[in-house]
Amino acid sequence: MARGRRPGHQDTRESVLTAAREVFADKGYDGASVRAIAAAAGVDPSLIHHYFGTKEQLFLAAMQAPINPAELIPRILTGDREHMGERLVRTLLHVWDSPAGGAAAAMVRSAVTNDMMARMLREFVVKRLIRRVLADVVSDPAEAATRGTLVASQIAGLIMIRYLIRVEPLASAPPEEIVAMVAPTIQRYLVGDLTA
Repeated sequence: MARGRRPGHQDTRESVLTAAREVFADKGYDGASVRAIAAAAGVDPSLIHHYFGTKEQLFLAAMQAPINPAELIPRILTGDREHMGERLVRTLLHVWDSPAGGAAAAMVRSAVTNDMMARMLREFVVKRLIRRVLADVVSDPAEAATRGTLVASQIAGLIMIRYLIRVEPLASAPPEEIVAMVAPTIQRYLVGDLTA
């Protein structure tokens, strides 16, 4: 049997994505390494960098994520702390009301029935999105975890009711109306008093 790096064909790229899904689901984003993914796929780590660039880009490709957190986080963080909840909800609605929303809905539906997809979606939402937002406003990791979980619960509920189950009147409410209703709760979860 020949040894060495596998040829760079489409089946190799798919093998890397399959291995990445398994390693990310098993070890989480932080615990997964490019070397471990390359070993699971039977390829040289440089081939992963060739196809995907960075570990984050590989993660997004493995998830088939319709959005890139690096593009969204600045929208949420730019501005004063007092309106961060509004910016987060407005950004969320913008993504879900765009063509990317269909792919995001498919990803959430898959996560409901597939354990591996659920673990990857959890990593994506909590660690790649919410944790990055909270890193700028909360210094205590335990507090950030609690706040992140609360934000995720509110976002998940909004997504399920508005976009997946389509319960009225929320399903057809104008985005700015939803921002006005939901953002104060998100704001409290992000930076407010959690005991109030």
